[in-house]
Amino acid sequence: MTAAEPTIVATCGGLVAGEWDDSAYGPLLFEAIRLARVPEDRAPRVLHVNTAGGDQRTVEGAELAAARTARVEASHLRFFPRRNVPSLRDTVLGADVVWVSGGSVVNLLAVWRAHGLDDVLREAWEAGVVLAGGSAGALCWHTGGVTQSHGPKPSVVPDGLGSVPGSLGVHTDSDPNRSPVFRTAVADGALPDGVEVDEGVGVVYRGRSASLTEAVTDHDGGRAVRILRAPDEPAGIRTEHLAVRRLPDAPPPLPGWQPTWTPSPDPVDEEAA
Repeated sequence: MTAAEPTIVATCGGLVAGEWDDSAYGPLLFEAIRLARVPEDRAPRVLHVNTAGGDQRTVEGAELAAARTARVEASHLRFFPRRNVPSLRDTVLGADVVWVSGGSVVNLLAVWRAHGLDDVLREAWEAGVVLAGGSAGALCWHTGGVTQSHGPKPSVVPDGLGSVPGSLGVHTDSDPNRSPVFRTAVADGALPDGVEVDEGVGVVYRGRSASLTEAVTDHDGGRAVRILRAPDEPAGIRTEHLAVRRLPDAPPPLPGWQPTWTPSPDPVDEEAA
């Protein structure tokens, strides 16, 4: 845990289509690793958490293959069918980056709170572990947002972890049903002021106050829009388009890999000895 200050990277992205494997670490995930300021003499340690998707092993396999190609030391924290580590605190605080994948944020929050992971994550964030993720894994850090956890119709979730004292709208460009619900919730006061992000876009929060420091994107044209309650406006909100920094493309994947364990010694032919 090496980030200069508490850091959260909330995105609509993470893994991208791979060249040699099904998936690869994308620019947004590499940005979270960069912000962790990992010493050059060791590999970054990324803890993947897929609670929102039910801890599917096929997803874990894709993430491990992507991490191997990126020369990242990756591991998983799972809760289904049961927790896979004896100490949540040791596991989380031993990571440089905690990357949370998408799915049901309502289920994620319930499971995390049942196990006390919410308190562990806050301790890790304050200690310098970068908290990051995509979709549900971005929304969870905020006070609230809009989700499809209850079905295809977007609905408001007002009880996020609250490390970021604001709301988040995700998939703005790919799902036209989400933004109207998000903006109405901000206008009505059901959600605090927040930000909407397109696919492939993320927002970075720094410091204990989780101040928004910048928006980033993995492609040209990605948008992030601040949504502010404004009762005097006809729609009840005011919008402000944020400057978005284009991230460099992810490093090209390398075919093949080197084992990180010590090879077994060659067998000895006792008869020839």
